[in-house]
Amino acid sequence: MSERKLRALITGASSGIGKATALTFAKAGIDVALVSRNSEKLADVASAATHAGVSASCYSVDLALISQVREKFAEIAKDFGGIDILVNNAGIGYTGRLTETPLSDWQQVLDLNLTSVFECTLGILPQMRELGKGTIINVASIAGKQAFAGWGAYCVSKAGLIAFSQTLAHEERANGIRVTAICPGAVNSGLWDTKTVNADLNRSNMLTPEIVADSILYTALLPIAAVVDELTIMPSAGVL
Repeated sequence: MSERKLRALITGASSGIGKATALTFAKAGIDVALVSRNSEKLADVASAATHAGVSASCYSVDLALISQVREKFAEIAKDFGGIDILVNNAGIGYTGRLTETPLSDWQQVLDLNLTSVFECTLGILPQMRELGKGTIINVASIAGKQAFAGWGAYCVSKAGLIAFSQTLAHEERANGIRVTAICPGAVNSGLWDTKTVNADLNRSNMLTPEIVADSILYTALLPIAAVVDELTIMPSAGVL
C-alpha cells in the first residue's frame, strides 16, 4: 500500500506568492487546498495544479470576516482529508505614515496580516495534533524585522506575525508541529498594484514569487527532525 501524498493548504492562492507556491507544491506531488476570495482565479490555479498530477480543491473564504475563519478552516481540513502543511500567505500591503493612518485602516491591516493567521492556524491545529505532526509556514516580510518609514501598519503586522510564529513554535513543538516564518524582501507581485500601496520601486530588481515559493517548498520538505525557525530571503540587489 503506497503512502498518501502530502496535503497542503495555501491561503492567498489565487495570485503572487500563493499561486506560485500552489504550483510549486503541485509539481512536487503535494495535493493542494487553495483558499482565496477570487473564485475565478482560484479555479485557474487549481486546473494548473491538477494538470501537474495532484488533487486540488478550491475554497472561497474572505479572511476579513475574522469571526468565521476558524470554523471554515476546520471544515476545510475535514473536507480535504487532513492538512500536513499550512501556508499562511494571504495578506494586504499598506503604505501611509502612522499619523495619517485611520484607525479603520490600521485594524484592517492587523486583521488580515495577523489576526486571520491566528484564526486560520487554530482552525487547522486540532487535526495536526491528532496526526502528531504538521508544518506551518507563515509568510511574513523583511518589514517585520526592519522598519520602513511610511509602512508603519504593515511593519507592525509582520513583526507581530514573526512573534506569533516564534511563540507557536515553542508551544507546539511537543505535539510534533514545526513552525517557520518566511521573511522575503520585496517581491514583484500584485501587491504593488493595489489601492492601499503607493510606492515607486524598481520591480525588475525584486524577488519573483517563484523564488519565494521554492524556499517555502524547501522548508516544507525538510526531514521531520529538522526545522527552519526563520528564513530571510532578499533580492541580491539588497533592500529596495
